[in-house]
Amino acid sequence: MEVIKLNFPLNIDKSVLPPLSMALGYFDGVHRGHQKVILEAKKQAEQKRLHSGVMTFDPHPSVVLRKSEKRVQYITPLEAKIKIIEELGIDYLFVVHFTTDFANLLPQEFIDQYVIDLNVKHVVAGFDFSYGRMGKGTMETLPFHSREIFTFSVVEKFTCGNEKVSSTRIRQYISDGRTAELPDLLGRFYRTEGIVGHGDKRGRTIGFPTANVETKDEYILPPLGVYAVKINVGENWYDGVCNVGYKPTFNKEALRVSVEVNVFNFDQDIYGELVTVEWHQYLRKEQKFSGIDELVAQIERDKQNAIQYFNNIDK
Repeated sequence: MEVIKLNFPLNIDKSVLPPLSMALGYFDGVHRGHQKVILEAKKQAEQKRLHSGVMTFDPHPSVVLRKSEKRVQYITPLEAKIKIIEELGIDYLFVVHFTTDFANLLPQEFIDQYVIDLNVKHVVAGFDFSYGRMGKGTMETLPFHSREIFTFSVVEKFTCGNEKVSSTRIRQYISDGRTAELPDLLGRFYRTEGIVGHGDKRGRTIGFPTANVETKDEYILPPLGVYAVKINVGENWYDGVCNVGYKPTFNKEALRVSVEVNVFNFDQDIYGELVTVEWHQYLRKEQKFSGIDELVAQIERDKQNAIQYFNNIDK
């Protein structure tokens, strides 16, 4: 997949692009509803003998449009989004740098410059996609703005449990710790990435060494507590148990939330390595213990509960 970064004014000559079937959307999470849109664009490309494309935007429009919103946490930051879209078998990914000037484009200007001028012959978007200044362009206005130069498909609402699958709903599930329910919405378990850093190394002194994963700030983290997780190190996945919290038994004044994974059947030095944590089952809330013995006993129970969980899902 070729990733093309676009600015405003448009910085690419359409003569270098093949005819495209393009999916339009922000696609945070690339959830099952988004996948339906993207795969429809891919299907239309195959049927019409076009190349498949996806257009997304970076940063999140709310960072630009809402002055109070300095930073947004994502389900899939751009790097993760690129990987997932590539796995869907798309030929081209266009990443538009979202700025105030770009946001002020009239709907017709957006279509002329970022659809027609990119050699798009077919557009696919969700029923609620909007474009142009103040979102005045909609799927109902698209036939007019298309100038009859391209055709289009509208993908209807995708639901799960009689409710629309949306990035907002998924964010809420993550924030509520409902990690085990996310595959129904995402089509996969939720994942975050981070570098393994040097923690206080207290875990190894009590028999439970942990990988201190310094999660990238742009990810949404599940709430404080203990989780059954899988962790990807290099080419391999391992089961583990993860504590999200401030380590209250030891740290009374810790400010930054820590993500510490006790990796089962693992004994390697992975400091400085990029790892992926896959969030499975919430096990319990974070708690403070009266002493080391009580803490060790609880960690062992957490480990056994996680092992039992993975044994059940692997059957």
